[in-house]
Amino acid sequence: MGKNTTGQPPLSEARFWFERLTKTGLRALHIIGVVGAGGGILLHVDKHAWLTYWIITMTTGTLLMVWEIIRDWRWLIQLKGVLTLAKVGLLFLLVPLSNWQVEIITALVLLSVMVSHGPAGLRHYSVVHRKVIHGKKEIKG
Repeated sequence: MGKNTTGQPPLSEARFWFERLTKTGLRALHIIGVVGAGGGILLHVDKHAWLTYWIITMTTGTLLMVWEIIRDWRWLIQLKGVLTLAKVGLLFLLVPLSNWQVEIITALVLLSVMVSHGPAGLRHYSVVHRKVIHGKKEIKG
């Protein structure tokens, strides 16, 4: 079998569709969770009304991060990974900086858009190598 641009063997069609639909489903649940929890926080709704959405957000976010790291550890040094880790850091600030929750949630949404919809040259930029890396063949290790 040939290899793709990431240096990994190509997936079977069935596995491709399974992984694609699973990841898309996780993303959809993640967005539902973000909307529910973010709306609850921004509108100062009682915590019990949005806590389930928070749990959905944290669970799916963790699964999506682990998925990316397992797929290719270089995700951690590309801007898409670095910015995602920055989002996790911002999440930890929601409680001690409760007066800044609106600003923190806004920053989280803006970072999410950059990570998900930014140009590939931005998302794949390696902060370690100071260049865009798309796959394993571009760097050693």
